[in-house]
Amino acid sequence: MPPQASHGGHELFDAHEALSTLTGGLEQYLLYEQHIKSPELKTMQQRHRTFLTQLYNTIVETMKTGQEPTVKTQTYNMQQNNDVIYGMQPTAPKSPSQSVSQINDECVSGYMLGVMKSTASAFTMTSLEVTNPVLRRVFADSVPNIVEMAYEVFLFQNKNQYYQVPQLPPQDMQTIMNSFAPIQGTMPH
Repeated sequence: MPPQASHGGHELFDAHEALSTLTGGLEQYLLYEQHIKSPELKTMQQRHRTFLTQLYNTIVETMKTGQEPTVKTQTYNMQQNNDVIYGMQPTAPKSPSQSVSQINDECVSGYMLGVMKSTASAFTMTSLEVTNPVLRRVFADSVPNIVEMAYEVFLFQNKNQYYQVPQLPPQDMQTIMNSFAPIQGTMPH
């Protein structure tokens, strides 16, 4: 069977859905850009769009040819450090914006995180059932990059107190962390 025909019907439906999710995300990023005030968030958003646009082209080419793409899956490296701020600070109660003028960096970063979550889910589900090995690998290899972008957005939100991280009391944390033990001995054959 020629590589461009080595796709199952179910796989093509899943790939179509995953590409549609990515397309919607790219279009949403385009809509959000005009509302961004933070230079850091704007740079992040532009880096994501550039990376995701190349990824889109790689997936489309792979789906059409069934073969190794011209531009292989790249690795996304976030620019944030991994420092998470723990604890809760009181904030004003939130409600949905009632005017486009109320859309701010907190809103946009939340939308960006939503795009990444949807895309990671779609790519993961698709990669589990793709019959073409090259297309399956492109989807599977892309998931860690989407996760990295989502984590970068989370860190931006956390640093700006848009996404606060409460912690359990130390004794509760220890109880949960100690609630599992390693398997002892060897695995059955």
